[in-house]
Amino acid sequence: MKKPVLIIAEAGVNHNGDLALAKQLIDAAADAGADVVKFQTFSADRLVTRQAKKASYQSKATGNVDTQHQMLSHLELSASMHRELIAHCAKRKLEFFSTGFDIESVNFLISLGIKYFKIPSGEITNLPYLRHIGQFRKPVIISTGMATMSDVEAAIDVLEQAGTARSLITVLHCTTEYPTPFIDVNLRAMKSIEVAFGVAVGYSDHSAGIEVAIAAAALGATVIEKHFTLDKNLPGPDHKASLEPDELKAMVSAIRNIEIALGDGIKRITLSERLNKTAARKSLVAIKDIKLGEVFSVKNVAAKRPGSGLSPMTWDSLMGRKATRDFLIDELIEL
Repeated sequence: MKKPVLIIAEAGVNHNGDLALAKQLIDAAADAGADVVKFQTFSADRLVTRQAKKASYQSKATGNVDTQHQMLSHLELSASMHRELIAHCAKRKLEFFSTGFDIESVNFLISLGIKYFKIPSGEITNLPYLRHIGQFRKPVIISTGMATMSDVEAAIDVLEQAGTARSLITVLHCTTEYPTPFIDVNLRAMKSIEVAFGVAVGYSDHSAGIEVAIAAAALGATVIEKHFTLDKNLPGPDHKASLEPDELKAMVSAIRNIEIALGDGIKRITLSERLNKTAARKSLVAIKDIKLGEVFSVKNVAAKRPGSGLSPMTWDSLMGRKATRDFLIDELIEL
C-alpha cells in the first residue's frame, strides 16, 4: 500500500524570534493534522554578508530599512529554543524538523537527533554543504527553487558520490517567489524530475491558497511542504505568503481526501454505486403489448430503466426472435 503524503507545515521564520509564538505555531500545525512542523536553523553571521540586500519579496514585506543580515539576526532560534520546541512537539505528538542552512547548523541538528535532512533551494549549488550532508547517508529532501534540471542532477550526483543512495533522496519541485504566480508554478516539472532522475518527488508550495498543493498530491507528490502563520498581518518576510491555521487545516484535509479518492487504479463497480446500478441502467422492455409468437423488433422493444432485466447489449441477439409468452407494455423482456 502506498505511503501517505508527508505533509510538512513550514513554520520557517514565522515565529519572529519569539519562543511563545513558535510554540503556538506547533500547536496550530498539530491541530491542522500535519505530520511535521519545520523551522529554520541558521546563524545570520554564517548565512549572509552584512552588506547583502534583501530579496525583493522580503523588501516588499518588511521594507528596506535594514539589510538581510539585520533582518535574519532577529529570526534566529537559539540552541535552548530548539530543545524547548522539540519538547513541545513531543507533547503534541508532532514531528519536529528544521532546515540547517550551513554545515555548523546541520551538525547541531544531528546532535538533536534529526532523522533526515532538508536542503533549501538556496543551497542546491553549495558543493561543500551538499557533500557534508551526503556523507551521513540519511534520507534527504531537496528543494529546487531557482534551479535547472542540470542543477538538480548535479546536486543528486554530489549526494550519491558522498554516500547517500538515490533511493533516500526526495526532490521537491519549487518556485522561489512569495507568493508564486500561478503561471510560474509549472507543476508538471515535478513529474519531469521524477522521470528524469528516478527519485521520489514532492512539492514545496509558495503559491497563494491551497489549490496547487492539492493538485500536486493528485499528481503523485510524496511530500508537500507549505508555509503557515498564525496571522498573515504579522511583521516579517514570509507571513503574507503563508496559510493561516484554518487554511492549513483545509489543505491537510483535502490532501487526505485526495489520497483516498485516487484509489488503486483498477476500474470496477464500487460498493456505493452498486445500489444505484439497477435504478440508473436500462433493460429491454416492451413498448407495446406483445403477443406469444410475435417477432421482437424495433417497433415493439426499447431500452428503459430499471436495469434489472435483459441488458440492451443483448439487443442484436434478441431482434428477430419470437416471444415465448405475452408481454404487456413496459414489461421486462424475458427469453
